[in-house]
Amino acid sequence: MRKISAILLALVLAACASPERPLEVRPLVDAAWLNENIDAVITLDIRRDSPEAAYATAHIPGAVHSPYGTDPWRVTQDGLPGMMPRVQDLELLIGALGISNDDYVVIVPAGESAVEFGSATRVYWQFKVLGHEKVAILNGGFGAWTEAGYPTEEGLTRRPPTTYTANLQSPLIASKEDVLAALESGTPLIDARSGNYYRGEVKSRAADRHGTIAGAKHVLPEMMTVDNRGVLVDSAGVASLWNEAGVPLEGEQITFCNVGHLASLAWFASYEVLGNKEARLYDGSLVEWSADAELPMDNTDNPNREE
Repeated sequence: MRKISAILLALVLAACASPERPLEVRPLVDAAWLNENIDAVITLDIRRDSPEAAYATAHIPGAVHSPYGTDPWRVTQDGLPGMMPRVQDLELLIGALGISNDDYVVIVPAGESAVEFGSATRVYWQFKVLGHEKVAILNGGFGAWTEAGYPTEEGLTRRPPTTYTANLQSPLIASKEDVLAALESGTPLIDARSGNYYRGEVKSRAADRHGTIAGAKHVLPEMMTVDNRGVLVDSAGVASLWNEAGVPLEGEQITFCNVGHLASLAWFASYEVLGNKEARLYDGSLVEWSADAELPMDNTDNPNREE
């Protein structure tokens, strides 16, 4: 009888126990956090395909694969390369990966450089534009996972397709007209390209003019990660970069680059690391801006320009 009573008491206590707390939403997670919570999230491996088929050879257990630059995370729109696809196309892409609106998604880049980290921040930005709040980036990427000694698996992981429905957050997107308004109001513009682009020494093949948007501040992309590798600098490091560039740590600001890739790295640093929820990304970036000869630019006549 005592044994039965003890079992009944245990069942009652289990039934009355508080439900498991949901995972805290954070923009960056480390390998230890992901290993601990791997069954509660969807790991999205965005590493580019390679001759060695890196994902099929080794990936985080259970991770689905959608390579950045191969899958249509970015498309050409109205002649502009690297733009965010139509919302309905992103809904189909994400749903086909088996990701629903309620899933906690952890984006996994390779973890090799600041430029490569920008692949993760770009996908992250698009998830946020779609209204997906439960999304994070694995700081250090796949490299951090393997360096920590956590297991990997081979082959392909596929999830049943599902329906994904966006809740568009258009304030995160800056248009050419928004940039023009920023010039009038004095809103800071952040050029996240390498120094030779900012100084007008070289230009992207897709751009029509050398230089930068008039009055833009400059933040070096390679300084946004530790030793230009796959780990983002901390908030003090970002604040130091912003202070050095003369950019306020809060308030309206717009990031750009050539085609909106590294702009996402600067946007993430401001929006998530500094917590500045007024930061926006100019998707058309310099390729769109430089195509209009009437729009003002600086550093267009650098004598050290390479033709």
